[in-house]
Amino acid sequence: TRLAARRRRAARGTIDLRRTVRGSLSTGGVPMKPVLRRRRPVRPELVLLCDVSGSVSGFSDFTMLLVQALHDQFSKVRVFAFVNRIDEVTGFLRHGTADPEGLGSRIQAEARLTGWHGSSDYGVALGEFAERYGDAVGPRTTVFVLGDARTNMSDPNLPALREIAGRARRLYWLNPEPRAQWGTGDSAAPDYAGVVDMHECRNARQLGSIVSRLLPV
Repeated sequence: TRLAARRRRAARGTIDLRRTVRGSLSTGGVPMKPVLRRRRPVRPELVLLCDVSGSVSGFSDFTMLLVQALHDQFSKVRVFAFVNRIDEVTGFLRHGTADPEGLGSRIQAEARLTGWHGSSDYGVALGEFAERYGDAVGPRTTVFVLGDARTNMSDPNLPALREIAGRARRLYWLNPEPRAQWGTGDSAAPDYAGVVDMHECRNARQLGSIVSRLLPV
């Protein structure tokens, strides 16, 4: 709703004072018809990197619904899923469809998400994304990482995340775990949060709060 409202306001534009005054000369200086300064349309670019490993299975429906909602709102979206390998799954999404279970099942069955084991490895996934799909991110791109940042004690590969962040216009990380658990066990959340803007987000209330801060209306 906030995205749609901001888009409608942007489409209306702001008053062009100079052209409005010039146009009022024919009505004795009374600005009967304000002239609006139209904003040049910009195609929003969004890239989503989604952890679909077992450790976030409890949040999979929320994640899939969020992915589908963003896919419907933006005209240019690319979606990638990973466990310890990363694969593009944009083609699995359909506009106007809210089927998180079906989408999650298709991703698990058809995407290449694992290599030599079935545990999550953020370092390998981020490195593979930077190497294979780096051209998906540019100066107009906003990147969202959706995941708990649990690396199973593997190298978090902070240089790869810095490389992605350096290419993007913005990079945000939505972590479904409570902030109090960041950094416990195999969580590399504090390390990643030192590189990018990380938010606790596992329900609609938290998402609404984040949107209020990032996209004020």
